[in-house]
Amino acid sequence: MSSGFFIVAIDGGAAAGKSSTARALAERFDLMHADTGSYFRAVTAEMLRLGVPPGDLPAVRTALAALRLGTRVTGRSAEMEIAGRVAGNEIRSADVNSAVSHFAAIPELRAALLAYERGQPAVARARGFRGLVMDGRDIGSVIFPNADFRFFLHADPAERTRRRAREGQNDAVAERDRIDSSRSTAPLSCPAGAISIDSTHLTLGQVIDRMAESISARNASA
Repeated sequence: MSSGFFIVAIDGGAAAGKSSTARALAERFDLMHADTGSYFRAVTAEMLRLGVPPGDLPAVRTALAALRLGTRVTGRSAEMEIAGRVAGNEIRSADVNSAVSHFAAIPELRAALLAYERGQPAVARARGFRGLVMDGRDIGSVIFPNADFRFFLHADPAERTRRRAREGQNDAVAERDRIDSSRSTAPLSCPAGAISIDSTHLTLGQVIDRMAESISARNASA
């Protein structure tokens, strides 16, 4: 962190609180926020729009080769553009919820997004942010294994299902966890050395404060 720019990686399963926590940390520490779950959802929505199922690998490869990805920064949020368009509410649809883990398990798709995700610090620097906070499922293990701060959020599946229901979403979090944890490429797991936080009985504010304390303490001593 000698340059002052730092990267925060937050991993965890569906509805563990990753994105809400990341957004709050972005505000507190002047960071750009990259929600990689929304990136995989956006690509999934595009595949479904094109009529490409996750089981048709040749069609997936063809569609991936034609994707034109960009980044639009709105406030502190780095949103993915596909052919100049930012996906809307369709990325939270039931169809995307049921398909996203299947698309995310395709090695070619993950490889296609790897360079894009690793390019986000350059976007954050260019926009003058103090750093980057990125949340997802393989950020601290694959995308930025040398991130300055690595956290892993987890919670009881029943509690995470209730959280999704309160958001008005029907999301099979246990099934998504099973798929994400068992895939051969970049499976969901707590990276060695990451700070693990069980958010089942914690408020969002408590989770944010725990992470913020770690960041503040190390930044103060740097």
